[in-house]
Amino acid sequence: MTTSPLASVLFVCVHNAGRSQMAAGFLSHLAGDRVEVRSAGSVPGDQVNPAAVEAMREVGIDISTATPKILTTDAVRASDYVITMGCGDACPVFPGKRYLDWTLEDPAGLGVEAVRPIREEIRARVEALISEIDAAAEREA
Repeated sequence: MTTSPLASVLFVCVHNAGRSQMAAGFLSHLAGDRVEVRSAGSVPGDQVNPAAVEAMREVGIDISTATPKILTTDAVRASDYVITMGCGDACPVFPGKRYLDWTLEDPAGLGVEAVRPIREEIRARVEALISEIDAAAEREA
């Protein structure tokens, strides 16, 4: 018997090349198949930020095969949680979704040393998000 995910989460930033990719990597790694994970950008970049890839590799998470994706209305509609990271008003809003705005420094153009603290802040926020999702699932059970 397969179990369905507890929730689906969409991480959105402008280029879908740094913050949202790191957040998706952490959530996939820490929650496994308990949570469906998506990421997208309002103006996707050409590739994932190499410093973000290296910073995640340092903690054992490989996001090197991830590719920036365009934010679509369908992705928002299909998600229980929509977490924005500086995408401004580009995110469509639908009733019944949980919207969170995470203010995080943009790692674009930064070296891996400067990306590490951003990575650690993202990890802490993802861990708190997993706790929130688990608690919501317990209440519904």
